[in-house]
Amino acid sequence: MSAAQTDIYRVDIEITAPVYDTEVTARVADAVTNVFPNADLAESLGEIRGEAHSMEQFSELLHRQEILDTARGEFFSSREGQTFSFALKKQAAFENRVNFSVGEPDELGEIAVRVRVDEPTLEEYVDHVAPPTEDGRPVDA
Repeated sequence: MSAAQTDIYRVDIEITAPVYDTEVTARVADAVTNVFPNADLAESLGEIRGEAHSMEQFSELLHRQEILDTARGEFFSSREGQTFSFALKKQAAFENRVNFSVGEPDELGEIAVRVRVDEPTLEEYVDHVAPPTEDGRPVDA
């Protein structure tokens, strides 16, 4: 077991996704849980809200899709203290893919994600979720 697997991470992840009249609520919930399978979801009028404390599946998707640098850019560009935010396209999440929503809002709406890192530092947590790369390959710190 590597040292990284024994580290303790304390993070609070808030997830919000609109549910439009043309959508099935369960489908939107599936999109969220595909990316954050441990999210505790609640439905309210016109939206799904979730809370999670792990980004392991999300990290795995970033590795599989080889978009670690893109993710790091998104995380650090939105940083405010020990918090970072990003938006994901719902359709991609439904297909078990991560596609950051930048620029024009997606027609189906976006999954808004806000991550607050309590332990360790935000930089260390980002390195855990989306490690720095060299020539497109993760670099072990």
